[in-house]
Amino acid sequence: MSNRLKTGLRNLTWIFLAWIGVGLFLFSQDMARKLVSGEPTPWWHYLTSWMVGISLWTLLTPPILWLGRRFAIERKYWLRRILLHLALSVLVALTQLSLESMILWRLGMFPTLMTGFAPTFFFLALIGFHQGILTYFTILGIQAGFRYYNGYRERQQQALRLELHASELETQLARARLNALKMQLQPHFLFNTLNAIMVLVRQQKGRQAEEMLARLGDLLRCVLEDVEAQEVSLRRELEYLRLYLSIEQVRFADRLRVEIAADPAVLCAAVPQMGLQPIVENAIRHGLAKHEAAGLIEIRAARVEGRLELTVSDDGPGFRADPAAEPAGIGLANTRARLRQLYGHDAALTIRNRERAGAVVTISLPFRALESPAELEVVEIHAVRDSDR
Repeated sequence: MSNRLKTGLRNLTWIFLAWIGVGLFLFSQDMARKLVSGEPTPWWHYLTSWMVGISLWTLLTPPILWLGRRFAIERKYWLRRILLHLALSVLVALTQLSLESMILWRLGMFPTLMTGFAPTFFFLALIGFHQGILTYFTILGIQAGFRYYNGYRERQQQALRLELHASELETQLARARLNALKMQLQPHFLFNTLNAIMVLVRQQKGRQAEEMLARLGDLLRCVLEDVEAQEVSLRRELEYLRLYLSIEQVRFADRLRVEIAADPAVLCAAVPQMGLQPIVENAIRHGLAKHEAAGLIEIRAARVEGRLELTVSDDGPGFRADPAAEPAGIGLANTRARLRQLYGHDAALTIRNRERAGAVVTISLPFRALESPAELEVVEIHAVRDSDR
């Protein structure tokens, strides 16, 4: 049996059950009137009459519903369609009355009134013709109600689908923006490193250039393992940073001193991938590269009042008198933009000058564990002093 036939039979069953309910309700009304008036006609005549009537209306309902779909009352043709359905309702009512009259007369119901087809038809038309027209339009009204409800649900589902699609597009757009920011950061770092290697080559420092290339390869290999990730654990981020600093150690030798202190309890925290590197690179370029003396860069990570704070400070010349007016390079600008895309207003990047000399850049993030503490290696890096680290 096809699905279409099953659906049709199921709908016809529901229609028949609905008409059964209507018929029994009206039969109970006749029984109440019979008890009050003492009318001698047997009760089963009334029941048979109503069952015959509702059976005919059950068979006529599907054609009426088809007419309602075929000639739906729409705003554009409302008057023409109403007049058409009025004519059709008269035809359907007369058809139902004719069939009911034939059946009841043959069954011998109400013998004092229904002595033949013509008297039976006249009697039923007298009491049921207007009711037949109302029944026709009632069926159309119920159909229109279901049509409106189904249309409402369809519009609601379509709105939900559009909302979901818009949300997916927004997510894709945010991901594309983040990826674009990452692509700006990483080539920026790569170009700076390659330029430094070219300087070493021109200075005929081949061994140092080869060492920098090897360490750059190690760093790129490590970063590419998480190329799809927007966030990594702080532990992983410190691995990137250690590899990056080993490259800078080749350039600056003993001039570069770095201290990294991270509370083991925060090593599982989620941070933007390659989020610290551009800030540390900025500190090296502006705090160390412009001076001949040795410089110290401190990187600290701690949990403060339920938030993760990452601080990078140097002892260089610092920012100008107003750090907020300092023109942001691509590293700081892109890091701030990535924080905005990833965390909205729940993250911040601030810059300030130290009390003596130097600058401080602080990233404040919502603390969220990305790894299980049981999986963490205890990593505490307190100093990077030579090129072997």
